[in-house]
Amino acid sequence: MRTCLVVDDSSVIRKVARRILEGLDFQIVEAEDGEQALEICKRGLPDAVLLDWNMPVMDGYEFLGNLRRMPGGDAPKVVFCTTENDVAHIARALHAGANEYIMKPFDKEIVTAKFQEVGLI
Repeated sequence: MRTCLVVDDSSVIRKVARRILEGLDFQIVEAEDGEQALEICKRGLPDAVLLDWNMPVMDGYEFLGNLRRMPGGDAPKVVFCTTENDVAHIARALHAGANEYIMKPFDKEIVTAKFQEVGLI
């Protein structure tokens, strides 16, 4: 079974994402900030990461840079989630190594479409 690491400081967002992604046959691992997510990745890389951008301790941008520098860290497909809709913000994330992005709030159709676009389903 494919795994998806859901990284968000909001337990509500993690719960919604878990429900959607489990419905798409993913096994879910959760982290509430980038530092926790990085520790999880050191133990084993997921197939996908649904990544919040604005978090305490270590934000999504810093996490993504660390992930991509890890051995094999270029393999997970990263879909970042944001409330920011300016082009510069999105470009920065894509340049940092994100494969796709989703605007919050999201729903099953949006997540499904983005995961299809990056070849996860």
